[in-house]
Amino acid sequence: MNLGFLTPLLHEPGPWASVYYNTSQIAADAEEQLELQARAAGDQLAAQGADAATCRAVREACAGLGREEVGHALFATGGRVVLDVPLTEPPPSPPMTEWAPLPRLGPMLDFGERRPPTLVAFVDREGADIQLRGTHGRPRPLDEVDGRDWPIHRTRRADWSERHFTLAVENTWEENARLIAENLAEDAADTGAELLVLAGDPFERAAVAERLPEPLRAVTVESEFGGRGAGAREDRLDERIDEVRAGLRERRAAEMYDRFLAGRVETDERGVEAVEGVPALLEAAREHRIDTLLVRLDGSDLARDVWVGAGPDQLAARRSESTYLGEPDPVAARADDALLRSAAATDAEVVVVAGPVPEEPPFVARDGLPAGGLGAVLRWSYRDGVPDGGHRPPGDIPGGGPRTPG
Repeated sequence: MNLGFLTPLLHEPGPWASVYYNTSQIAADAEEQLELQARAAGDQLAAQGADAATCRAVREACAGLGREEVGHALFATGGRVVLDVPLTEPPPSPPMTEWAPLPRLGPMLDFGERRPPTLVAFVDREGADIQLRGTHGRPRPLDEVDGRDWPIHRTRRADWSERHFTLAVENTWEENARLIAENLAEDAADTGAELLVLAGDPFERAAVAERLPEPLRAVTVESEFGGRGAGAREDRLDERIDEVRAGLRERRAAEMYDRFLAGRVETDERGVEAVEGVPALLEAAREHRIDTLLVRLDGSDLARDVWVGAGPDQLAARRSESTYLGEPDPVAARADDALLRSAAATDAEVVVVAGPVPEEPPFVARDGLPAGGLGAVLRWSYRDGVPDGGHRPPGDIPGGGPRTPG
């Protein structure tokens, strides 16, 4: 998951009001219920020390939320809501709130994980209806392909003229399949889609699939459910799409976890390519070395206090270290929030690895790793703590200044 959508949170000093708000259980006409929950969110923040202007901004924003999404994460500071993020899973009710130096980002991994953008094409011999299922929210129509509509149907007669007609029918099918495939390739490039699902009769699905460019064909799956005609099983199609998207996330998590396991071990050919534990992660984050942050949601280190400054790369395990990072007055924050803020700032990916639950196929983290629940695959290998196998002088630390007892 890329956290680039959190960029607006990087430009304000805080402190921050964070609210995770469930709208999935609010009826369309339940304005009073919505107002009560909005007031509760504001009151909770006030009790935690938030200023009146920020509480009022949160309350007004919550009261105006629609019911199109299952929930929202709101982040506010200085009397205004800076960011409203639609969620993909409903958070608990009443609203989860927190007033803290940093935005409360950890629950985003529970309730806001972005789904792989997916194109769904409902194909038949005359064309296709193309739908985009984005990282969150409901499906939306994207494109419509109208192919040639004559001749479409074969005849059973066998004289020369009818054989000629049959050939024309087959040419029409092939031309329409080519046209659909070309449009799908353009739509995939325009939307950044990571998956394509073809729904319709087997013949049309196969005809379109074999005409797709290889990179798109490699991420294409077919569904026997759904189609352009009335009565198609949309519910079963939705289940199929959910399975495919979940499978892609799990495969990526498993691949990254294997890279993490291999990278923890230094070899003769390369240095360390992965780290775990809060001190090592903070050092890597300060130097923008984290390529992918791995988070095990039941890890004990997620709630560990670290010290942060105004900048996303101003992080330290001890308060005494923070003066060397250009921050004279650091504040304590949760390790997961600090590292997720850093990931958003440095374009690092975030992968949630499941806890050690054997019944959860197809992928779970093994042996309780990463240690403490936090680990990272690095952008470049390190040997003896410095890039490319060099050696750091014993008295130096990243970010400046000599090391002194803290």
